[in-house]
Amino acid sequence: MHEVGQVPDANEVADRLAIMEVVATYSRGMDRASEDILKNCYWPEAEVDYGAYKGAANNLCERLPDAMKRYENTQHMVSNTLIEISGASARVESYLTAYHYLAQKDEPDMEMTYISRYLDRMEKRGEVWKIAFRKVVITWHQNAQGSQDEERNPSLATIERAKRYPDDPWFSFNM
Repeated sequence: MHEVGQVPDANEVADRLAIMEVVATYSRGMDRASEDILKNCYWPEAEVDYGAYKGAANNLCERLPDAMKRYENTQHMVSNTLIEISGASARVESYLTAYHYLAQKDEPDMEMTYISRYLDRMEKRGEVWKIAFRKVVITWHQNAQGSQDEERNPSLATIERAKRYPDDPWFSFNM
């Protein structure tokens, strides 16, 4: 562990960027409801503690896409990622704000916001960092009646909507 504010060497910078990429990629996997993307963030034997589910990360990754598809859309945003590297292990804390939009037929739509943290133990094998263990800690959450209103925001009607894998624009977006 280094002194807070200490300038890291180039290898540590590379490790930190790789770790941050794993954390961000996991959010993409959640929002696109992609089992493959989610599984690629974990080592095969990784474990998770999601409260109601404690066990193999791969099993959770197989279940999450269907759970996410229940919502019209989601957005998981990670910030304040702090990384403590010790050799080929890292302790990582990331703040998470997750938005879920639940469209309902017989009731008003719901907007759900979850403020949480990911506590990750990551391991570097060769030149690859992945999650070996993840614990989710919730700070607070709120549910509110949906406020999507395209009649009052007509300029938004022509903007392409986010979708699940493989239909999301990202998967056909080329350089």
